[in-house]
Amino acid sequence: MWLIDQLVEQHIREAQEKGELSNLPGEGAPLQLDDDSGVPDELRTAYRLLKNSGHLPPELEMRREALALNDLLRELNPDDGKARELSKRLALLEIKIQQAGISTDFLRGDYGDVIHHHLQREK
Repeated sequence: MWLIDQLVEQHIREAQEKGELSNLPGEGAPLQLDDDSGVPDELRTAYRLLKNSGHLPPELEMRREALALNDLLRELNPDDGKARELSKRLALLEIKIQQAGISTDFLRGDYGDVIHHHLQREK
């Protein structure tokens, strides 16, 4: 077990003994855990700390931005000038994500194929 994990466990035990974790909102309800199965074991604690403090590693920040762009593009008309601009931005971001060694399968779906077709048509 890593040192930080041991420290966290120690703080949790102390808080439990003092009763500081009793009667909290959501007590007894199932946890909503993020799927961090793609993060190596030795990096999960650090990634979780960064995420909980509002910071993400650059490659995950790019992934978050790509998902946001993808969602926005689903709401726009593909022939709209703004949609074309955002599609190009998403394509560039997808290349950067792939260069960081991250799969971009999360972008594939109904609209992902439309974007790809649309960008191929513009070339």
